[in-house]
Amino acid sequence: MILCLDAGNSRLKFGLRAGSEWRAQGALDYSAFDSLAQRLPAPPTRIVACNVAGEAPRLGIEALAAGLRVSLDWLQGSAVACGVSNGYDKPQQLGADRWAALIGARALHADACVVVMAGTATTIDALDAQGRFRGGLILPGLALMRSALARNTAGLPHANGRYRALATNTDDAIVSGALHATLGAIERVRATQDNDVTCLLSGGAAVELVPHLGRPCRVVDNLVLEGLARFSQTG
Repeated sequence: MILCLDAGNSRLKFGLRAGSEWRAQGALDYSAFDSLAQRLPAPPTRIVACNVAGEAPRLGIEALAAGLRVSLDWLQGSAVACGVSNGYDKPQQLGADRWAALIGARALHADACVVVMAGTATTIDALDAQGRFRGGLILPGLALMRSALARNTAGLPHANGRYRALATNTDDAIVSGALHATLGAIERVRATQDNDVTCLLSGGAAVELVPHLGRPCRVVDNLVLEGLARFSQTG
């Protein structure tokens, strides 16, 4: 069994994969990392991981692999992997989580698509029908946009409003502004494709975006884990 680990900015996401099926999936705070092995229904035979959270999570994952006595493979940005080619100027500089999400998207959707990872940051990436990553955008996540306004401006609240096309109160204006900015960025990336492409969304804020995207879209839980599982089949 393969243990897939996505060390993100806020939490560690994990999935235990047996063949083509997930035996378990979940997420935990880094403060609870030591409990991960006890959360698994069976011990893994291998770990495949990506990390964008820095040195401490990397060392923790390495220690976990050593304690379980299993091999550890890191997914990092590369020129080609799993049928996806990397259009970044320097492919190795592409974040490992974005690369994993693109690999996962290609495994699940064999056509052009826009891949949106809506977490602490939001990434919006274009993948063409030949599996080439054409480029993308990074912007603050919805919660980060809202908190930045509350933290850095006088008199604006930590908004708890609702989406409005044109808001008539401050809380709704802040929430709607963050959504409009993100939705607009998604549509502008979509416009670079040759036709109306499917949007694959993942991450904690995906559910906030989907109701306002009119064109074909699909929410995929833990798209990064799907990419890690696909990558694990190549080694």
